[in-house]
Amino acid sequence: MDENTLQILIAMAIYMAAVIIIGLSFAKKANSDSESYFLGGRSLGPWVTAMSAEASDMSGWLLMGLPGVAYWCGLADALWTAIGLAIGTYLNWLLISKRLRRYSVRANNSITLPDFFSNRFRESDAKEGGKKIIMTISAVFILIFFTVYASSCFVTCGKLFSTLFGAKYETMMILGAIFVLVYTILGGFLAESASDFMQAIVMIIALTVIVIIGTTMAGGIGAVIENANNIPGFFELFGLANPSTNEAGEQIIQNGLPLFGEANEYGFLTVVSTLAWGLGYFGMPQVLLRFMAIRKEKELVASRRIATIWVVISLAVAVFIGIIGRKVFPTAHITASDSENIFITLATSSLPPILAGFVMAGILAATISSSDSYLLIASSSVAKNIYQGIFKKDATEKQVMWTSRITLLVIALIAMLIALDKDSVIFTIVSFAWAGFGATFGPIMIFSLFWKRTNKWGAIAGMVGGGAMVFIWKLLLKPLGGIFGIYELLPAFLFSALLIVVVSLLTKKPSKEIEDDFDAVKNNLITEEV
Repeated sequence: MDENTLQILIAMAIYMAAVIIIGLSFAKKANSDSESYFLGGRSLGPWVTAMSAEASDMSGWLLMGLPGVAYWCGLADALWTAIGLAIGTYLNWLLISKRLRRYSVRANNSITLPDFFSNRFRESDAKEGGKKIIMTISAVFILIFFTVYASSCFVTCGKLFSTLFGAKYETMMILGAIFVLVYTILGGFLAESASDFMQAIVMIIALTVIVIIGTTMAGGIGAVIENANNIPGFFELFGLANPSTNEAGEQIIQNGLPLFGEANEYGFLTVVSTLAWGLGYFGMPQVLLRFMAIRKEKELVASRRIATIWVVISLAVAVFIGIIGRKVFPTAHITASDSENIFITLATSSLPPILAGFVMAGILAATISSSDSYLLIASSSVAKNIYQGIFKKDATEKQVMWTSRITLLVIALIAMLIALDKDSVIFTIVSFAWAGFGATFGPIMIFSLFWKRTNKWGAIAGMVGGGAMVFIWKLLLKPLGGIFGIYELLPAFLFSALLIVVVSLLTKKPSKEIEDDFDAVKNNLITEEV
């Protein structure tokens, strides 16, 4: 290991030590009971709520996946995705946060998303059959999609450390996963949220530093834009660059320059499909839980503004890093998968090693902040909702906690198996899991909060139909191309919403108790200025 690599490693070790200290400081309180472990006792302030929600949501794909898309095929795909996410962020905080915070308390003080949906439709009541079907379905889908999500984080760890230290990808991926696993078991939700706050700050600083230095290396903004305009479709809102590749999927280099074919069209339907990324927010458990965990409902207004500003700046900078990378290092990354390392290349080539190490900690920050959320929520769905909620209703707090930790281990192992493929594209993995959550939980979250006629059977149909349609569209219909080539979240979300309405209207209306809960939450909402 040379001196530069050692300095990078030392800087990252300092950061990781800080994360561990945060975990230790919250360990005692977090492990006092399951509500503290899974929801932090509803004690988060507005800044921690906002920053931890966005840091856990964005993950390593913000620093690697999104710049990689911009580097590989240009502005359109990355920018329309970013615009959709920015709009979705704002609308989710504006429309969902306050009502969910209030409703989760009204619904028997729900501390997980499956808890909320089950209690919202009073599955424990004899009138409703007493079987927790919604809770089971919710928990299973959370388990499936968060396992996929966690694998994307482990891929990020593997790519980061193997690129930095020249070590084997699989070894680095496993070591990164073990660190995340130990940290999650140690501190629970409070530690996760507190460290996510710090990591959100590290992420935005890292992005800003690299975009400024990268622009300087490129010769200024004018030089970056001129280079982008010289590549067919690269700097267009309705066009897409088309890298010329060989049979191995590697971009062809000629006379020291990367070759591009004729630009592909980026039509209106594709734009709408890409903007649909914003719909995913309405079903993201890691964000929705922050709404439930804030200490006071009125503080959500400040959180919304903080979160929106952070997201807009971070997304814009991440996209531009990919555009800058094409000017500074046009031939450094010749596959779609490898292009996701452009952030690392810019950082290690432009900064002193010790500073590069702290910037690299930004990627580690994004990865940790997301993967610990994913693992914690997935394990809570099994321990709290399936084990205690269905199979062993008299389970003690200690039994629930141990079940959660065992589940964490199993999920992490499965996610590591998925992440073993070093050619995995982080952006692709994230997009599938994002669609899964958005279509499974997004429509039912909106209808549960805003349509009193929604009933248990509509909720079940919507979740199963939306979740299943993601798989059907992605695996069976999307390969057909044409109109079927759109992002699977959009058709799955619409199909889920349709099922909720149709099935709810065709079956009996909710009981008086459920309607009373709905009216109580609706009538007591405080109207605040946007």
